[in-house]
Amino acid sequence: MIKIIRITTAILFGLVCVTANADEEAIRKALSQAIPASKVETISPSVIKGLYEAVVGANIYYVSEDGKYLIQGRLVDIAARKDLTEEKLNGTHKLAIEHMGKENMIIFKAKIPKYTVTIFTDIDCGYCRKLHSELDQYLAQGITIQYLFFPRAGKGSESYNKAVSVWCSDDRNAALTAAKKEKTAPPAKTCDNPVDKHMKLAEDFDVKGTPMIVTETGKILPGYLPANQLVEALESEKNPL
Repeated sequence: MIKIIRITTAILFGLVCVTANADEEAIRKALSQAIPASKVETISPSVIKGLYEAVVGANIYYVSEDGKYLIQGRLVDIAARKDLTEEKLNGTHKLAIEHMGKENMIIFKAKIPKYTVTIFTDIDCGYCRKLHSELDQYLAQGITIQYLFFPRAGKGSESYNKAVSVWCSDDRNAALTAAKKEKTAPPAKTCDNPVDKHMKLAEDFDVKGTPMIVTETGKILPGYLPANQLVEALESEKNPL
């Protein structure tokens, strides 16, 4: 069941006052005051009259036209049995990953690529290690894997420092594989690195655990999936019933 919860910015984020019949600029201002740490990307009318759709980072909110009420949840077309919010969210996820750039990822390329997935990973996560230990199976199925770091223990933790050390290694792919196999930390190294950017993106994606797989369309597949099941999911996405 998709649950839609209506909340006010006054309750969730602190009091925000705007005049009645506010236009899109007033709604943008209200959201900027309510969620100051996040960037409001776009505001546009939703399919429901009087309700605006606001893209904030990689999230979507719905806001009343007077800027007074904010709704968090899924907008569903009942007749079409379609989750309209999920479609839009997938698009924001896809763009966010593209903006991150391949130069800020650790990529294991399939020899004959058929699919590409982006995976938020934690070096010390058991299921992340299991997934990586089966890397050859994914690559053999034509799945290219793009890794982003999400050390769940947070910045400055041992897992975070391992991620930085891996990124700063001469051979990042080999260093990541070794770090996921070994219980000891890789040689400590520091350099300019995108780990904080990875973590910020994970926060925008509301990542709760690892591994978290994101498909080329931006769809999220939470948790570990063996190669054959991941292929099935990717194929069904390409060829929906």
